[in-house]
Amino acid sequence: MSDRFELFLTCPKGLEGLLIEEAVGLGLEDAREHTSAVRGMATMETAYRLCLWSRLANRVLLVLKRFPMKDAEDLYHGVLDVEWQDHMLSDGTLAVEFSGHGSGIDNTHFGALKVKDAIVDKLRTPQGDRPSIDKLNPDLRIHLRLDRGEAILSLDLSGHSLHQRGYRLQQGAAPLKENLAAAILIRSGWPRIAAEGGALADPMCGVGTFLVEAGMIAADMAPNLRRAQWGFTAWLGHVPALWKKLHEEAVERAAAGLAKPPLWIRGYEADPRLIQPGRNNVERAGLSEWIKIYQGEVATFEPRPDQNQKGLVICNPPYGERLGDEASLLYLYQNLGERLRQACLNWEAAVFTGAPELGKRMGIRSHKQYSFWNGALPCKLLLIKVLPDQFVTGERRTPEQRQAEREQAAYDQTPNEPQERKFNKNGNPIKPTPVPAPVIEQPRLSEGGQMFANRLQKNLKAMSKWVKREGIDCYRVYDADMPEYAMAIDLYHDWVHVQEYAAPKSIDPEKASARMFDALAAIPQALNVDKSRVVVKRRERQSGTKQYERQAAQGKFNEVSEGGVKLLVNLTDYLDTGLFLDHRPMRMRIQKEAAGKRFLNLFCYTATASVHAAKGGARSTTSVDLSKTYLDWARRNLSLNGFSDKNRLEQGDVMAWLESSRDEYDLIFIDPPTFSNSKRMEGIFDVQRDQVQLIDLAMARLAPGGVLYFSNNFRKFQLEENLAERYAVEEISAQTIDPDFARNTKIHRAWKITAR
Repeated sequence: MSDRFELFLTCPKGLEGLLIEEAVGLGLEDAREHTSAVRGMATMETAYRLCLWSRLANRVLLVLKRFPMKDAEDLYHGVLDVEWQDHMLSDGTLAVEFSGHGSGIDNTHFGALKVKDAIVDKLRTPQGDRPSIDKLNPDLRIHLRLDRGEAILSLDLSGHSLHQRGYRLQQGAAPLKENLAAAILIRSGWPRIAAEGGALADPMCGVGTFLVEAGMIAADMAPNLRRAQWGFTAWLGHVPALWKKLHEEAVERAAAGLAKPPLWIRGYEADPRLIQPGRNNVERAGLSEWIKIYQGEVATFEPRPDQNQKGLVICNPPYGERLGDEASLLYLYQNLGERLRQACLNWEAAVFTGAPELGKRMGIRSHKQYSFWNGALPCKLLLIKVLPDQFVTGERRTPEQRQAEREQAAYDQTPNEPQERKFNKNGNPIKPTPVPAPVIEQPRLSEGGQMFANRLQKNLKAMSKWVKREGIDCYRVYDADMPEYAMAIDLYHDWVHVQEYAAPKSIDPEKASARMFDALAAIPQALNVDKSRVVVKRRERQSGTKQYERQAAQGKFNEVSEGGVKLLVNLTDYLDTGLFLDHRPMRMRIQKEAAGKRFLNLFCYTATASVHAAKGGARSTTSVDLSKTYLDWARRNLSLNGFSDKNRLEQGDVMAWLESSRDEYDLIFIDPPTFSNSKRMEGIFDVQRDQVQLIDLAMARLAPGGVLYFSNNFRKFQLEENLAERYAVEEISAQTIDPDFARNTKIHRAWKITAR
């Protein structure tokens, strides 16, 4: 066998440039880049060293043969010609991976089968011994790559992918692969910072992948030092003595590295469920003395134990996957930017993001960006120097302030060694005059964001007297007043509920997204609320009962007040909150008219109108809805106000319930959905089609002198004219619109119906 071999090192897309630098440093010769791979020549010693020390490669493939290939027969005979008895035993185990297509092979499974058949046929003995397939832990893992009519047959020296270091048995929801994390650290300058004794902090550390990879780089630990099983372990060409020598050298280097004073490497994670798995991963990597993980939010993490420590802040913020993630992610990036400016002056920072637009919202400029891929997702690595002149903030600083900040920064960066300190004539050290730390300012809103904030503050001011007079603490403060910012914003006490209307297809999605971020950045400042109390949802045009579908499962209820009653809202779990704000005037009307009356609430939802009726002194209330979830919510609303007695809750299909009911009511409220096809009801309810039957059934239950209020929010709804022939019908829509919905008078329509 030759002393030099051709090697293929595979890697994640985008890491080729870094991998070729690393591989050449480890001894690879004649190296060339390919897509997701590096190719070169090496001795067996270099091949082993690459397996042990490469932080970036996925696999180290040793090329056994190259041959031209026109069809499946060429493939079979090309593989058959290899002296397989030099590589494995006839009764060994085998796994074959095939990549590429062409030359009559368009199916990788078929290609792998032909390779396997050739190897098995070559090694089959007269006694019937032959290799068997083991896809998980084979003695030999063979790769065949078909590239433009050439077959490249290789032996995988790695075994399992080299990114699987063995320390991460527990992981979070969306972990970075270890070799990608190492690449990000290298691009971020961590090897240089670590060599200078710098610190590292990850404020969103998950299960600690960045921390462990950083610790291994700093302590000179081979990333695959602890791996027991290799692709070459059972290979007949393996040279155990050479491997043992290299492995022992790596063990000695790691011991020497760990014997040095440990660097300050800290991780912070908001999710308490990830703390112990992260600590377990650190312990398995043998780095417990170097790395500590604490529970904490981004907004509170404190990376430096003293004023003189410098280093790298590195993080991979989560990617938004669910409705409304835009807000939490925007505020996460803003909080990160604030912490960098407040606690990490003169540090370096590296933010790996799948949403570069959000990276611009941190209030601090990046001086360099690198493109990466995280699986199939294009990402950017933003490199930042945390210096005052990089801050993008609201206040303009004077030249004198800027000069003072520069002097402070220069002083902070000067090593505090005795020989560099100045002394007075008595021999005492002269302390530099302290310069006040710069005021940490809010990131400057964009022009559009500032315009949006001004509109919010104007609306808030205009409504303040009315809100105070009416005793309301939940109301709409903005409803697409500016067409380019298409959203509705509701205040619920000290929470903000944002519903983004889907942008028309004619609007560039990137522009719509940028405006959304501008608005979200403005909301906390304009409304003076904490960022954590802003909830965002996207409302599409839709039919049916989609507005009632579950969005999340946090189960968090907030108490709000209106007209002297307390009501529970859930801002996170559903598209709607449990309280239709536009029906406030109708609820107040019912409260005023309910004294001594029997009240019936059909399609009651969370029975807020029933609570108001009870507050107004109703003799009894009956609330009917098909949903057990909403009736349970209704029960809590009634109980919260001390109205558990004389208030009946009925689960059922409203039409069927009305047909079977024989009771009389003095005051009836109907606010039906536009459309419903619940599995628990017979047939389909359509408000336009079924209105006459619904109103007739309800009027049959109305006591003499009683009043029925009917409303709905179907924009195209037309009340059937023949209803006015049988009943006294008065449209009262204008009287049921409060000032906060004055811009959107078509939010609902309402009628007062009485017997003639």
